[in-house]
Amino acid sequence: MKNFIFDVDGTLIDTIDMYIPALKATLADYGYQRDYAALTNYFGMNGWEALPLIGVSEQDRQPIYDQWAKLSAENTAKIKLYPEVEQVLAKLAATPGIKLVIATSKSKEELSSHLGGKFAILKYFDAAVTCEETTRHKPYPDPIEKGMAKIAAKPAESIYIGDSEYDVQAAQAAKAKSGAALWGATQPERLAAAEYQLKQPSDLLKLI
Repeated sequence: MKNFIFDVDGTLIDTIDMYIPALKATLADYGYQRDYAALTNYFGMNGWEALPLIGVSEQDRQPIYDQWAKLSAENTAKIKLYPEVEQVLAKLAATPGIKLVIATSKSKEELSSHLGGKFAILKYFDAAVTCEETTRHKPYPDPIEKGMAKIAAKPAESIYIGDSEYDVQAAQAAKAKSGAALWGATQPERLAAAEYQLKQPSDLLKLI
């Protein structure tokens, strides 16, 4: 592989304690009782698109989305960088001919705050695609295709690494290889279709 394209939440950083409790509490405020485990099924999707699938009505969608975002932002101290991630990114970035890209459902502001500020790992990446840059989001291939276009990458030489089935589906639709980030997956059994089952970030170094 020459091009490593990464999801962010559940892959580079552990944000489940930031988003899911905030979502559960917000839904309850509006009369939607949902189990924590059930909500993790939507972790990795664009939040705005996930709400209707959870059962949120059209009239409740915007206020719930706004309150969820506000509560989540209050939990940024709970974000953690997964073990090995920074070391692996540094080694990949230092390898001649290797390009690193981010393709995420996060906004540009969120990406800058979470990866540029607290953990300072954006420096390892050659390009990034955030939610503002595509009309369609995962499981559609658009974010990955845009990421590959930014570095003139060939799909056959590219791998998209993510923690959810939506990541695998998006990679396959983009004709890229798919890598299951099992270290961050909440439902690893749903990643069986990924071509590479990665138990820890250092497994990526075997693909060079």
